[in-house]
Amino acid sequence: MTRTVLVPSSICREAEDKREATRKLGYVARAAAIYRADRLVVFPDRDGERRWGAGFVETVLRYAATPPYLRKEAFDTRDELEYAGVLPPLRLSSWTGSESSGSGSNREGIVTQVGPEGRVRVNCGMQHPVSLHLPGDMEVSEGERVTIRISSRRPLRAKITEDAPPGFQVFTRAIGDELDRPDAGFRVATSRFGVPVGTANVGDLAQRVHEDGLTVAFGSPERGLPPMLGLDAETVSEFDPATSTGAPGGFDVWLNTIPNQGSGVVRTEEAMFASLACLTLTE
Repeated sequence: MTRTVLVPSSICREAEDKREATRKLGYVARAAAIYRADRLVVFPDRDGERRWGAGFVETVLRYAATPPYLRKEAFDTRDELEYAGVLPPLRLSSWTGSESSGSGSNREGIVTQVGPEGRVRVNCGMQHPVSLHLPGDMEVSEGERVTIRISSRRPLRAKITEDAPPGFQVFTRAIGDELDRPDAGFRVATSRFGVPVGTANVGDLAQRVHEDGLTVAFGSPERGLPPMLGLDAETVSEFDPATSTGAPGGFDVWLNTIPNQGSGVVRTEEAMFASLACLTLTE
């Protein structure tokens, strides 16, 4: 099962400058990290973009999702990252070491050199790059990211695995392609016109996420998901999941996770925290 969060390329449309846009994306990354998303996907919404579009959004989110010890090697100097210093730290356990002191912890690394006989050198945040064997028929190239499993730090014992890197990965893909993924799980669209989430249904929603996994999509400021998908508010509000299957836009359900909102506009990062909090409740 996977937990995928979809945000539009127009997410920074209301930002007045690059610094503000960068800070906003930092809180998007924070929400993805706090609620253990596996994938953070930027889907195109070119009609809603203003100054800060898909390339900027993806680059900043990729940087935020990269462990600090790999950022310089992975990104060097890029114009999109001028204000990267304002990004709030994610402090993922796999980066800080809070789950890395014992055996069997995973850590992300970058291949710095490919040698003969299946050996590679990998920068994984240690004092020096480490030389490791590739497992089985695995092939990598210089600059590729890999997952290292560390069983001992002193002396260092580690191996490359085929597991996904710790934390979440960032992609740019069409929203339809994400909804068609075989592991998409429970497909949720968020909108103020959706079914209100409350005590009567939050337990069933969280249980379905627990059993099936989750793909949840969010809109952008002053531009919700319905217009992005060519839908009107009435089409969304009239859908009743109790009597129908296959919600508009290819989702399983449209949800309003902030009923009776007190502000005229809920920002995307605010909607992410509110929605993921209720959808990932545990027993």
